[in-house]
Amino acid sequence: MIIRDRLYIDGQWVTAAGQKTLQVVNPATEEVIAEVPAGSAPDAAAAVRAARAAFADWAAAPLEERAAWLKKLAAGLQARAEELATLITAELGMPLDLSRSIQTDMPLDIIEGYADMLDCFQDEHIDSAVVVREPVGVVACITPWNYPLLQIVLKVAPALLAGCTVVLKPSELTPLDAFLLADVVAEVGLPAGVFNLVSGSGEEVGEALARHPEVDMISFTGSTRAGRRVSELGAATIKRVALELGGKSPALVLDDADLSAAIEATLDNCFINSGQTCDAMTRLLVPEALYERTVAMATEKAKAYTVADPVGSKAKLGPLVSARQQQRVRDYIQKGIEEGAELLCGGGEQPAGLKRGYYVQPTIFGGVTPEMTIAREEIFGPVLSIISYKDEEEAVRIANDTDYGLAAAVWSADEQRAHAVARRLRAGQVAVNGGADNLIAPFGGYKQSGNGREMGRYGLEEFFEIKAILSPQK
Repeated sequence: MIIRDRLYIDGQWVTAAGQKTLQVVNPATEEVIAEVPAGSAPDAAAAVRAARAAFADWAAAPLEERAAWLKKLAAGLQARAEELATLITAELGMPLDLSRSIQTDMPLDIIEGYADMLDCFQDEHIDSAVVVREPVGVVACITPWNYPLLQIVLKVAPALLAGCTVVLKPSELTPLDAFLLADVVAEVGLPAGVFNLVSGSGEEVGEALARHPEVDMISFTGSTRAGRRVSELGAATIKRVALELGGKSPALVLDDADLSAAIEATLDNCFINSGQTCDAMTRLLVPEALYERTVAMATEKAKAYTVADPVGSKAKLGPLVSARQQQRVRDYIQKGIEEGAELLCGGGEQPAGLKRGYYVQPTIFGGVTPEMTIAREEIFGPVLSIISYKDEEEAVRIANDTDYGLAAAVWSADEQRAHAVARRLRAGQVAVNGGADNLIAPFGGYKQSGNGREMGRYGLEEFFEIKAILSPQK
């Protein structure tokens, strides 16, 4: 049992204002494994005061010095990488091997990448004007549970490099990695108030940060519903609000594509982290002439996605994060059946041999039409919908017929054709023929998938104010 009974504010571990706690449950065992403080509005206010007091000195620190602090944080986390991976598997349920590579190695690579991104601060000269980049101020980072440390790093690392000070509110479901990060912050001696950690609920701590007049920016990742609420609260003080929200991403397979490769990559993308991924390809669009082959190949390939204890070697999918999330996904599966989609494999029953844990079978529906609920709403579980189309124009229309626009994929033997279709898709990131992940390419959404960008130079620029200094014409 892990007991974290203090918050990290102004460079110290301090007792929370209230006595309430949050329980952290291992989703594979359904057992409580930790308790953390349930912070409150007074705790959030104390953290904001600390961040505000630290801001001027941190913003004035040489850029190279801030970059050096990031490298110290990366080294401190690297020294505890296996502990981090094990902790995230315990609180989230992702298979341990994936936690090592995705939940631990990737965040460390991102911190190191930002520490080397010093050329993004150069002044720009426009005739007699000089355009300078300055930190936006105090940033509240509100992060989700599905990629907990990764989402923290995507906000905290560029914010600190830009010269901002930070108040972090991690997800109440997966807060333990954030506490380990705060341990490292304390160990390396980051100046007091530059980084602050307040655990608690979104309704209490998140909303207090969003409405606080001394918070200059909210960087939020989570559901579209919660993103709307953050925007509403932030509007009262005209905060900058960056949002990375939901998705219902299409994988569009053209008639000349390598069908086997497209299906395999789509299944990998849809099922990773048990489908708890905002940019998961959950709609597979295929030509009518290829529909039967697609169904046969997809159901056969799905057999390889074993559901098992996430600390075991056989697991490709672990449990969902909570009983609530498990029930939500099961309800969507039932809705798909009720609306007439064909259940090709999987379903809402507990996987065989797993009596405990919040597991859901990898599930594929065929005969899905664009108006069905499972084709329109974000399920956030391992559920794929196969949709057929008549021609390329209809395929693009179906792909864009969504409230979301976070990601998409296009598959074609003709790369030029694929790129042409990619340009027509209303999504912030489009992979062509299984395009590789790129940690410095911008990531973010169109429409109700949010606004702003993360990763690389574009992610860093979210934390800048732009100032024009005007001189007399020569």
